[in-house]
Amino acid sequence: MSTRHASTDGSHVSMTGGDGASTLVIGEALVDLLPGDASSPDGRALPGGSPMNVAVGLARLGHRSQLAARLADDQLGRLVLTHLEESGVTLVDGAFDGQRTSTARATLDEHGSASYEFDLDFSLPTPDLAGLDLLHTGSIGAVVEPGAAVVRAAFSDARERGGILTSYDPNVRAAIMGERDSVRARVESLVALSHVVKLSDEDAEWLYPDLSPSEVLQRFVELGARLAVMTRGGDGALARTRDRELAVQAPPVRVVDTVGAGDAFMSGLLHAVSTPSIRRGLLDGQPDTSWVDAALATAARSAAVTVARAGANPPWPQELAGN
Repeated sequence: MSTRHASTDGSHVSMTGGDGASTLVIGEALVDLLPGDASSPDGRALPGGSPMNVAVGLARLGHRSQLAARLADDQLGRLVLTHLEESGVTLVDGAFDGQRTSTARATLDEHGSASYEFDLDFSLPTPDLAGLDLLHTGSIGAVVEPGAAVVRAAFSDARERGGILTSYDPNVRAAIMGERDSVRARVESLVALSHVVKLSDEDAEWLYPDLSPSEVLQRFVELGARLAVMTRGGDGALARTRDRELAVQAPPVRVVDTVGAGDAFMSGLLHAVSTPSIRRGLLDGQPDTSWVDAALATAARSAAVTVARAGANPPWPQELAGN
């Protein structure tokens, strides 16, 4: 049975996967190597990577979720594979033939915010887009070659086919992605191919140091995004469509760490817009955006569940619904 959340204007957003949209995420899967604590003094190895986290979040919420990533048949790769299988994510053909499984060594500051040192395989398998409802990408694999070429080709193909909702999260990693002007050009080329775009305030500050948050979102809408969203940590999120600008507050929560918070927001947002009527409106550019408030609230709740526990661990339906 589907649990539903009512927005203030009477529209509804499904909370349990709706029609189980067929989704494909392209990008890196890796292992987060986290520092030790009282329970694990030698540290922890947890599956991660922004695109993989989104694929897991969508699968947990009832979607038919595939991941086009690169893993190796090693101990860390099998750890990731087990995590994907437990959440119901399917790897595309050719995903499990990498030379090594990528890692991100995390350091947490006194507020629980994470910074990373990466060891990555930048290649990606070429996915099949047949039968898709939703195509998502983000972070390093979307802008660093050779994987970036696979992403660009897939997004161009999706827009030519029509009927596939496309989404993008820049999730900037400046130390790896390269020089600002080059990265910004690649980001904007993907924004122009995406119906839904989400970035953080930190991403925006790095990409556009001279623009306000509102101006960044407006720029993305002018490039072609139908819905542009900026997360602001504990201050919630801002959103922009062609006709509206709005905000959502972050639910109060005790933060354990912020690992995977933006990814959980992204999967919650995509879950909320995956119902056939909303998806069709985004594809067609229809002006009715009465559903946006409820979609943002769903995304914010998804992030709140994740920051309340360790690592990138997006919610299941009953957790998103508050049960």
